[in-house]
Amino acid sequence: MKNKVALVVGASGITGINLAEKLISEGWETYGLARTPNLEVKGLKPVAADLLNADSLKSALTVIKPTHVYITTWMRNDTEAENIRVNSLMIRNLLTVLSEKKSVEHVALVTGLKHYLGPFEAYAKEGFLPLTPVREEHPRLDVENFYYAQEDEVYAAAERDGFTWSIHRPHTVIGKAVGNAMNMGTTLAVYATICKETGRPFIWPGSAAQWNGLSDVTDARLLAAHLIWASTTDAARNEAFNVVNGDVFRWNWLWKRLAAYFGVEPVGFGSSIQSLEQEMQNDAGIWQEIAEKYHLKETDLSRLSTAWHTDLDLGRPIEVMTDMSKSRKLGFTLFQNTEETFYDLFEQLRAAALIPSK
Repeated sequence: MKNKVALVVGASGITGINLAEKLISEGWETYGLARTPNLEVKGLKPVAADLLNADSLKSALTVIKPTHVYITTWMRNDTEAENIRVNSLMIRNLLTVLSEKKSVEHVALVTGLKHYLGPFEAYAKEGFLPLTPVREEHPRLDVENFYYAQEDEVYAAAERDGFTWSIHRPHTVIGKAVGNAMNMGTTLAVYATICKETGRPFIWPGSAAQWNGLSDVTDARLLAAHLIWASTTDAARNEAFNVVNGDVFRWNWLWKRLAAYFGVEPVGFGSSIQSLEQEMQNDAGIWQEIAEKYHLKETDLSRLSTAWHTDLDLGRPIEVMTDMSKSRKLGFTLFQNTEETFYDLFEQLRAAALIPSK
């Protein structure tokens, strides 16, 4: 990929790591920007910078002239108003600094299905229930939503600087990462490991609607391919896209399969939601013992498990699935089997000594 220079913003997260690996494998010169850059991706050129500090960005990017910018990060705050202020500022700072270079051809922004479901404070609650499958044509909700603010920053900078853009809206992203704010796959692997070690049942933490309804997820590797496709395909530029694996499943089927993989007893939906955050609230010490027993690389449970986010995803009062027709029509035909997505992740976690090998 001659003369193409990628800047992956949020290169330490699930999406950023997988995107950087794929870009490098396809011959891109790839820089990874983060407050603490990931040094495990071979060939990635680390860039340490704080997106909330324009001077930090300007200094870190002095000699870098990216042609393609992939924004895969966000910062969680206590309220949606603060989410909007902080996350829009990060994008504004970044694109303002890059504006001076006049090198950017395309900016890709990763958001998600909260575009349709509402922010964390009203996440798929009554009154915020979209028609499903969700489609890109659905209008914005009449509520505060930091995803909208992020998009608007990209749109404004594109109009000012003349680059093209793409918006990518995955469902729950499944992939390997440590210290990530939204990490269902690893959270479930860690929970299952604790259940196996302690003899506890593997209890479904979500709603009846999610247990019985159809769902889908997004493999981080497929999302990476979609980002590169949209940023290098003329027909896909200046468009927003949903991004999922392409199959659908019911958790009442998959939960039992995941339990069998780890050799634990599955317990499905009973009469009420059983919060995983509450279920795991006293497990930090147990995880440390497990990590020491099996010589694992991460002893801090909070670096692997984001039970609060898994609760939000699995506790929705409706089934949630995603229409991919727009991408298919424009030529993106990649498909990923969801059951294999989870098993592939679990094998990666075992190989990296993040969960026990057996």
